[in-house]
Amino acid sequence: MFPNINPRELEKAMKKLGVKQEEIKASEIIIKTEDKDLIIKNPNIMKINMMGQESLQITGNIEERKKELFDEEDIKTVMEQANCSREEAIDALKREKDIAAAILSLK
Repeated sequence: MFPNINPRELEKAMKKLGVKQEEIKASEIIIKTEDKDLIIKNPNIMKINMMGQESLQITGNIEERKKELFDEEDIKTVMEQANCSREEAIDALKREKDIAAAILSLK
């Protein structure tokens, strides 16, 4: 972080300034957003408390996964109600963006 500075001296200086650091062990972190999940593999997590304000610093290998708009229950419901295949149900859900509309479009 700071070139040519002894890590122990840096830690002492940060303590004098009221900055506390704590390493948090984890194997994976998942951050969920509206349209995707961010998966951080092999994370290095530092919890930092500076004058009562806590923050996390996270580094690692980031992978993005796009979220499916409908879950398995929705797909099964469309399949049963419209008497169709799984692929047809998924296509209808993607096209219509609504379970009832997907069922009606397949009947």
